[in-house]
Amino acid sequence: MSSCCVAARNQRLNQNNVDHHLAPSHQKRGRTLFRDKLIYIPGNTFLMGTTDQDGFPSDGEGPIQEINVDSFYMDAYTVTNEEFATFVDATGYVTEAEQFGWSFVFYQFLSSEIAKSVSQRVLQTPWWWVVEGATWYHPEGPDSTIQGRMDHPVIHVSWNDAQVFCKWAGKRLPTEAEWEYAARGGLQQKKYPWGDKLTPNGEHYCNIWQGKFPYQNTAEDGYTGTAPSKSFPPNSFGLYNVAGNVWEWCSDWFTKHISQRGGSDNSVCPESGETRVLRGGSYLCHFSYCNRYRVAARTANTPDSSGGNTGFRCVVDRLT
Repeated sequence: MSSCCVAARNQRLNQNNVDHHLAPSHQKRGRTLFRDKLIYIPGNTFLMGTTDQDGFPSDGEGPIQEINVDSFYMDAYTVTNEEFATFVDATGYVTEAEQFGWSFVFYQFLSSEIAKSVSQRVLQTPWWWVVEGATWYHPEGPDSTIQGRMDHPVIHVSWNDAQVFCKWAGKRLPTEAEWEYAARGGLQQKKYPWGDKLTPNGEHYCNIWQGKFPYQNTAEDGYTGTAPSKSFPPNSFGLYNVAGNVWEWCSDWFTKHISQRGGSDNSVCPESGETRVLRGGSYLCHFSYCNRYRVAARTANTPDSSGGNTGFRCVVDRLT
């Protein structure tokens, strides 16, 4: 899949060195943590996908399906640096980016010293640089910190990392159908979570790229990188930043084929695959190249991949 917004790890790396097993202290607790941010999402039937001319049929955005989704609770905003730090302090968990020793960073965010040390870039998307020491707490490399960004979404987390956090917090990742239904906020077949116009009354409703990608970001929405997780007006369900800011991991394996989408009732994608679903777009998305901040847009990445514009939010079936 060709996308400006995500880059996959080099599969030639020895992945046997990465420990995916959960220590006993990481196992799911009997209570739900960070409950105050959960929003009730009433179940209903909605039209999933799009055939919009601005879409990417090759991504499997269509055809449009009628999908039934049961009620659930979803985090109003993505997992923050502060919440992830609480998890790490409690468990000692080490992310895959830390174990691999590197992660993907957008080239404009690097200091001159770090930039000099970079020797690998992604051929198809050369704005993604392989930065040694880039982690959730050093998001632009070892000379950067998350100081002043504790309310921003945690980044440089893989799907596997997100799974471990969810189990510890007594939550789970949303299915792709749950994510799209919630992101639409009760609207049917609108392009964005708030309607069909990107900037209603000239106001910005999401954090995406303005200017000429990937050279100049005018930051007319106020941000060049991540924005705080509770930025811009929420959708009608009360969810923040379901368009732009950071890509969000979903539980499903990715498929482009409608016959493998799991049917119309609480749709869940195949039981196996190579990549996992990501939804929502990020601060790097731009209409000229990757307008995947639309609510029906989708992309995918390998479960061990991480980057500077990928995070997640959690859901639960019910409050206990």
